[in-house]
Amino acid sequence: MKIHNTLTRKKEEFQPRVPGKVGMYVCGMTVYDYCHIGHARVMVVFDTVARYFRHKGYELTYVRNITDIDDKIINRANESGEEFTVLTQRFIDAMHEDERALNVLPPDIEPRATQSIPAIIAMIETLIAKDLAYVGGNGDVFYSVRKFKPYGKLSGKNLADLQAGERVDVDLAKQDPFDFVLWKMAKADEPSWASPWGQGRPGWHIECSAMSTCCLGNHFDIHGGGMDLQFPHHENEIAQSEGATGETFVNVWMHNGFVRVDNEKMSKSLGNFFTVREVLKEYKPEVIRFFILQSHYRSPLNYSDRQLAEASTALTRLYMALDGVSVEDCEPIGKYQASFDEAMDDDFNTPVALSVLFELAKELNKAKQDNEVNESKRFAGRLKQFGKLLGILQDPPSVYLKTGSNHAIASGSLGEGVSITAATGTGWGAVGIDEEYIEQQKNVRLEAKKSKNWPLADQIREELKQHGVILEDKPDGTTSWRRE
Repeated sequence: MKIHNTLTRKKEEFQPRVPGKVGMYVCGMTVYDYCHIGHARVMVVFDTVARYFRHKGYELTYVRNITDIDDKIINRANESGEEFTVLTQRFIDAMHEDERALNVLPPDIEPRATQSIPAIIAMIETLIAKDLAYVGGNGDVFYSVRKFKPYGKLSGKNLADLQAGERVDVDLAKQDPFDFVLWKMAKADEPSWASPWGQGRPGWHIECSAMSTCCLGNHFDIHGGGMDLQFPHHENEIAQSEGATGETFVNVWMHNGFVRVDNEKMSKSLGNFFTVREVLKEYKPEVIRFFILQSHYRSPLNYSDRQLAEASTALTRLYMALDGVSVEDCEPIGKYQASFDEAMDDDFNTPVALSVLFELAKELNKAKQDNEVNESKRFAGRLKQFGKLLGILQDPPSVYLKTGSNHAIASGSLGEGVSITAATGTGWGAVGIDEEYIEQQKNVRLEAKKSKNWPLADQIREELKQHGVILEDKPDGTTSWRRE
């Protein structure tokens, strides 16, 4: 298995620190608002990575943190007139709902910053003792960047270039403009914790250093997150962690690419900022997950209605291939298993892995057409198993195909352990004309065909199509239907 390591800027053969075991930490959400589609990409990408490691037989410990204290959280709580803990819990619950909808399995450990204060304070004390941190003129504790000689090794930035080409905030409390805060002294009426330096709260970067090393040890295998975190957040994590422990912090750094909207950077100021919940009003959760997997995790992901519609059409093709086949567990099918594993072993290349699913679907359709029952079951079983590794194709095809791209599953599951019931209103909860009417019209059309009343049969087909229902005549004389 090869993984692109941001630290070395190349693909490397993955070698776990401990044979058969993997420790992976991913920077999670700052919970002051609903998750947006950039967060959805992080969730889906590293959920897929976790699934595949387990498929390969590794004993994986997957840690994804929650930042539940920072300036944005405090400001939002003040705006809404509520305790910050009430605000953060509400958005943590919402994050977990989005996670379940996207069939993202929960991490093994989900530490929160506010529950990690003793470990954070202990790491800061160590950094001060090693003369890598100091108390500033305003009482805040700062990391002394220039004293960590390898600073910049992850991002490729060096302090001389930063000083010459980038704006650096001037803070008279610091000894050096590049230094960053580890512990902030509390302002009036702000949440705070007791520390050797007085009441205060942690800076953002130190949280992840403390939480990751507490959960996985001073030195672990993989650290992941969005590309936007590479600098300064992950660079600062390295400086803190390696400065405190004297050990290598992480072997492999993985960063997923940015999400763009209609080829523009997503931002609230441009009016193209979408939360997961907003997108779920228009598209089924599985379509969103499939859409994310269609691009390699390191590539930019362009979000647009056209791209989502194409993803919906492609996913429907896979479900149509599975429709009408009783799926059974099966032994691996040589060349398809090899192709799938080869794709995923090559830096988790999900676009190529998905192409293997479409090859299987093609063979499955051919076997169905030739009425080769055992072959159909074999291809369908393998297609479902590959789908499970990617977190897709786990719903009954008959259920999925009776709901359109912007409709919820009327009853059943959005994934492992996530059951839902039909919703009402607009968006992916609406079910349009009911199934009883569709079945009635389908039977009327069958009778019309038997009596060779072709105009009536065509009329019924077209009327249902106008309501987004597609009738498909099968070679055995029966007719199935699905929502467009």
